[in-house]
Amino acid sequence: MNPPGQHRSHPGPPSDLRRRSTLAGEAAAASAEVEVALSVPVDPTAAAFFDVDNTVMQGASIFHLAKGLYKRKFFRTSDILGAMYKQAWFRIVGVEDPEHIADARNSALSFIAGHTVTELEELGEEIFDEVMAHRIWPGTRALAQRHLDEGQRVWLITAAPIEIASIIARRLGLTGALGTVAEHQDGVYTGRLVGELLHGPAKAAAVRAIAEREELDLSRCSAYSDSINDLPMLSLVGDPVAINPDPALRAHARDHGWQVRDYRTGRKAARIGLLTGAVGGAAAGGIAAALAARNRPHA
Repeated sequence: MNPPGQHRSHPGPPSDLRRRSTLAGEAAAASAEVEVALSVPVDPTAAAFFDVDNTVMQGASIFHLAKGLYKRKFFRTSDILGAMYKQAWFRIVGVEDPEHIADARNSALSFIAGHTVTELEELGEEIFDEVMAHRIWPGTRALAQRHLDEGQRVWLITAAPIEIASIIARRLGLTGALGTVAEHQDGVYTGRLVGELLHGPAKAAAVRAIAEREELDLSRCSAYSDSINDLPMLSLVGDPVAINPDPALRAHARDHGWQVRDYRTGRKAARIGLLTGAVGGAAAGGIAAALAARNRPHA
């Protein structure tokens, strides 16, 4: 017999344990049901391809990269004077001289010669946070997210170096990126390119290659760009969209019934459009780097 005021403890009845087990099972099942409801069914034959400069990001990504590298004493003004001259000549004179074209191509990223891949990737992360993240166009970002939400893959296709293109794609949660590839040996840049600048027809070739590899139906795919230079890529897909277009692309889109989305104000749109036409395309690499260097303060 227990002393007064004391009670013998009893374990909870088996029904309590069964009830708790039932609740745990129901909660787990409910959680799984929510996950299934929120999961996006994969759409394996459709994808979206986005140009970067003035399409995803305000301004030229290589300009922001070069300016950030220059501030970090990554290169000197003299390192890119040759690149500036060759790229400007390429833009103004045209493509008649094969030897000069090769020089222009190989000088596009010559200012990174002698530096390591690791160094550029680490600095690229810093520069993205410092000057690029807040320049992402929210409207274009929403378009990319819409494709992701529909179970489609999204790639960046840009003439910018693949290192910075990959950083942008990763930070935005995209599938991946294709960009201009700079040659490196034993992890050190040589200053030459592998192949060509990913520009104009080269972008279209890259999209075709992805479509073949991933078994995409290009008629179900979308492409986005601001520049008439990307007409070959835009013309490949069933849903071409002009984003912040230059005047030539705007006219082409209007004539062909393409969607046009402009996230700029009127005056700003006109100014940016003119600048894009002046320094866009194949010349962007050398000229953008030169502009960055020109900001060097005088002693």
